[in-house]
Amino acid sequence: MPNEIPEVVILRLPLYARVLAQLESQGIDVVSSQMLGDLLQATPAQIRKDLSYFGRFGKQGRGYNVHYLQQELRQILGLNRTWIMALVGVGQLGSAILSYGGFQRQGFQIVAAFDADPARTGTTVGGLVIQSVAELQETVRTRGIEIGIVAVPAAHGQEVVDALVACGIKGILNYAPFQVRVPRNVWVRDIDPVVALQSMTYHLKGVYAPPRAMSVAVE
Repeated sequence: MPNEIPEVVILRLPLYARVLAQLESQGIDVVSSQMLGDLLQATPAQIRKDLSYFGRFGKQGRGYNVHYLQQELRQILGLNRTWIMALVGVGQLGSAILSYGGFQRQGFQIVAAFDADPARTGTTVGGLVIQSVAELQETVRTRGIEIGIVAVPAAHGQEVVDALVACGIKGILNYAPFQVRVPRNVWVRDIDPVVALQSMTYHLKGVYAPPRAMSVAVE
């Protein structure tokens, strides 16, 4: 994929693919950039520009074939295959991730889970037997694991990331609230709901401003 494609464009492609899948499920065969823009809260020009980085998918005045464009985007994103993943950290968050069925439906399969707590290793969560982190390197090698999910406390986040990188993992989905440091050839996506909430309150602070305190003179 050309290096000149802005990262923000790549981040938008899964949103396009998801909307196209919804349109196809509704029996819609053709969609215009105007309609896509309305659904995604973007301008038609933005939609056309983003897609133009990867080729020509529609005809002027006729729009885009929904099924064809969805399949093309899935291929561009590497979603036409199954990605093998491992989870490190099986606390409350990690257990919820293992029990979540959405990954599997979208082609992301968690095949192994690890924890440093001996009380958790050997137990079963989400159909997987929890392994010791000491088994990480061997399991990554033998199971062909390509993506690591980090769901450990922040204090242990970097050491877990370092261990995954040492195993040859190039993609990391990080739920731990810390600033990840990785080599340039490793891709990290941070999932931090607190940061998302904090950025949202920037927009809400004026809307929900508390009433100013009133001073009452006492005679």
